[in-house]
Amino acid sequence: MTATRRLAAILAADVAGYSRLMEADEESTHERLRAHRRELVDPKIGEHSGRIVKNAGDGMLAEFASVVDAVRCAAELQRAMIDRGATLPEDRRIRFRVGINLGDVIVEDDDIFGDGVNVAARLEALAEPGGICISRMVRDQVRDKLAYAFEDLGEQSVKNIARPVRVYALRPEAIAELPAPNMPASPPISQPAFVPRMSIVVLPFTNLGNDPEQQYFADGITEDLTTDLSRIADMFVISRNTAFTYQGKRIDTKEIGRELGVRYVLEGSVRRSGNQVRVNAQLIDAETDAHLWAERFDGDTADLFAVQSKVTSWIANALNLELINVEAARPTERPDVLDYILRARAAWNRPNSRERHGEVISLYEQALALDPRSVEAQAGLAANLAGRVTDNLSDTPAADIERAETLVRQAGASAPRNPNVRWARGQVLRAQRRFAEAIPEYEAVLAANRNAARSLLYRPMQALHRGDRGDDPAARARDAAQPSRTQDRHLVPTGRAGASAAIALRGGDCLVREGA
Repeated sequence: MTATRRLAAILAADVAGYSRLMEADEESTHERLRAHRRELVDPKIGEHSGRIVKNAGDGMLAEFASVVDAVRCAAELQRAMIDRGATLPEDRRIRFRVGINLGDVIVEDDDIFGDGVNVAARLEALAEPGGICISRMVRDQVRDKLAYAFEDLGEQSVKNIARPVRVYALRPEAIAELPAPNMPASPPISQPAFVPRMSIVVLPFTNLGNDPEQQYFADGITEDLTTDLSRIADMFVISRNTAFTYQGKRIDTKEIGRELGVRYVLEGSVRRSGNQVRVNAQLIDAETDAHLWAERFDGDTADLFAVQSKVTSWIANALNLELINVEAARPTERPDVLDYILRARAAWNRPNSRERHGEVISLYEQALALDPRSVEAQAGLAANLAGRVTDNLSDTPAADIERAETLVRQAGASAPRNPNVRWARGQVLRAQRRFAEAIPEYEAVLAANRNAARSLLYRPMQALHRGDRGDDPAARARDAAQPSRTQDRHLVPTGRAGASAAIALRGGDCLVREGA
């Protein structure tokens, strides 16, 4: 695509103290930031005729044809964030810093470049948490049109910009005095572009039995599924509090999809008869009302908690695979980074072969070509390069391991606690036969997601190679392989896992691998 130039108002924003917030409570911070974007930031930018150019971690870049619209959008966004964080302790509130510049930009493949963008990013860095900084060009355009109390901060020298920039600041105290912006009662998700791809709501499971006391079991499944699904990479899950507002109401799947801004709805029922309990679950496309997947689970009520745990784990794993396959199959004229990542994950679920490895690696390479800093693409590529080596399907094992090590270092520097990064590191260590060092990596994945089926298998197998006989490794390997109903085709069948464990215990050199 040929690059073009145009004048644009550029808005750059990031989260102040993001690393500290993530370190204190990674899961909650990530979920709240995604909710702010879906319910406030994205709709506000659309309301003021802006366009989101990119989201990267805690940062965001948007452009507007009108500088007045850009400043008004930023002020309303910051004012709304005050209300949204009012009930949280001071140290847990998410606060944006915003910088706005007016300048000439280069437009190529829907991205924008140039000094105008760089200045906006530097202005953002100068802004206080909850505040806005603008350039003199922006101030000149809005001073007689918007009654905002910008303070002149004078000339500021900023990184990689040759000349000083005159900066004006709208401080958080001034923003707090602005009237609260009009916000819809529910997230305005009539714009399909703002609906996250891997987005789902788990509706309260219905108790079909005659005993109202069993409602707690149905509610427990709903809550556990919401938690388990939220741990899956790139999954956007509506909170249980919001989902439970639909309990006991007539369900219109399309309407729920519009109200909550999700692509998928999971609903189900629980029926108990004697000492047996039956759980039904259905995955529905919120746009078309089509049933994509359905399954039934039966269990013994002797230990309802164990049944609940087993059912929710199975559903979470099955849905992960189903949603990845559905999303990867969606047609798109211009795939983005997430498209390629989802396609790579879907390809990985196919039978193991040299061709499969090649396809998966190629898709991750395309994702990295679009975003060289994508942690998920770096981790995915590293894990599959290492997997190709352990499967004895690499023509260049040394080069694959070296590249995988580099990618893991890069991903780990950006997101050291990311479960997919820890998984990739474990795979690299396994390929290097550093089994004792691989174990903590797989355990970290399991700590983040109890349903990580591959780590359930590989962790005990690495213990065998390390020579750890403190428990029954063969039994643990067999137990790890039991979730075969998850459709994870790369789990070793029970018999083979047990046999491999026995060989390892006898001192053999057998490594359980994915596939074949």
